[in-house]
Amino acid sequence: MNIRKARKEDCPRILELIQELALYEKAPEEVTVTLEEMEEAGFGNKPVWEAYVAELDGTIHGIALYYIRYSTWKGRRIYLEDLIVTEKMRGKGIGKLLFDQVVEEARSKGYSGMVWQVLDWNEPAINFYKKYQATFDSGWINVSINN
Repeated sequence: MNIRKARKEDCPRILELIQELALYEKAPEEVTVTLEEMEEAGFGNKPVWEAYVAELDGTIHGIALYYIRYSTWKGRRIYLEDLIVTEKMRGKGIGKLLFDQVVEEARSKGYSGMVWQVLDWNEPAINFYKKYQATFDSGWINVSINN
């Protein structure tokens, strides 16, 4: 398994994996981003996200997509937007390779840490994050506005 930085030409496959995740999370209709938006946001003049991909024999089987956020309490941190391994490749250590790579990215750049969200019913993911002694904060409520 080769872990590498994502490239623009990976975006169609990255979007497929995002759609697979949305199906797993029972919200396939919520994915409204276009391929063009994804490419521009990741590889245009002002990129806002980066990703690592897990590739084997020319096929991407997993991604870790992240961006930098700023905490007024903690400073710069990585926000892990998505950690996805395609269903047929789960349980082979790919998620760990990707997760560890993003953790190392945060450390190497001197960021104060990494944050992310996990659905409360996603027991496999929760158990995975517990292996890292992750802190689960139930005191916050997700809030958003859609245009």
